[in-house]
Amino acid sequence: MAQPDTTPTVGLALEGGGYRGMYTAGVLDVWMECGLTCDHMVGVSAGAAFGYNFKSRQIGRAIRYNKAYCADKRYAGVASWLRTGDMFNADFAYHEVPIERDPIDLETYRACPMRFTCVCTDIETGKAVYHDLPYGDERDIEWIRASSAIPVATRPVAIEGHKYLDGGVADSIPSAWLFAQGYDRNIVVLTQPAGFVKQPNSVMPMLRRVFRHYPEFVAALEHRHEAYNATLDDLARREAAGEVFVVRPSESVKVPSLCREPDELERIYQIGRHDAEASLSALETYLAG
Repeated sequence: MAQPDTTPTVGLALEGGGYRGMYTAGVLDVWMECGLTCDHMVGVSAGAAFGYNFKSRQIGRAIRYNKAYCADKRYAGVASWLRTGDMFNADFAYHEVPIERDPIDLETYRACPMRFTCVCTDIETGKAVYHDLPYGDERDIEWIRASSAIPVATRPVAIEGHKYLDGGVADSIPSAWLFAQGYDRNIVVLTQPAGFVKQPNSVMPMLRRVFRHYPEFVAALEHRHEAYNATLDDLARREAAGEVFVVRPSESVKVPSLCREPDELERIYQIGRHDAEASLSALETYLAG
């Protein structure tokens, strides 16, 4: 009689944060170098964009293309925003780069059994939408773009009759959703250091005007900091109880939304690598526990 598989199942949640996501990229690259994987990964915004490479197993890709194009006006900038309504150029950043210039390894991506989910916010309901990305193709990339679409800096992304913006508005750290999936072990990668407390959005008056036709979305924006801080409190309790393994920056990874300095992205990436290496033994113990 075949013995049952007693290997613990593993879930992974990745916070967003724009270019702070270079920290996550560094963490994931170290894990890939060590052969670590998981059963299910859920990412928000930059967490989803850079987590893509964890499923395609492309070590170094996220830091490579971001350093190569961060100063390129075709990639992102005010000019793109004024011309198209998108700070990050949809055609160049989400199609030309991942499909032609530094392509995703679709064969490996599709062969990898890891389930990959991104989080978007439906602007009609103000609720989080969790969408699986099994193919890695242009359809999936469009969901990643929606997950990363910063309000005002990006137009809402229309998919299948719905309009979406940044998944972080409704669920900045999708740990509670991940816990509900029932995995034996759970890992969360944050992009803010210990002790961080999210403050109310200072531009809410402007956001209320811009999104006045979407009251549920405005409500989600209004209460985002409360939900975020409550999630951090829950993670602290679970971490103390050994229910989750949390990786967070050991020092500041603050960076402009439009960073034009490849060296600054490299700095944040290296902090992620350092923290992943420093916590690797503890992580392996947790996973084996």
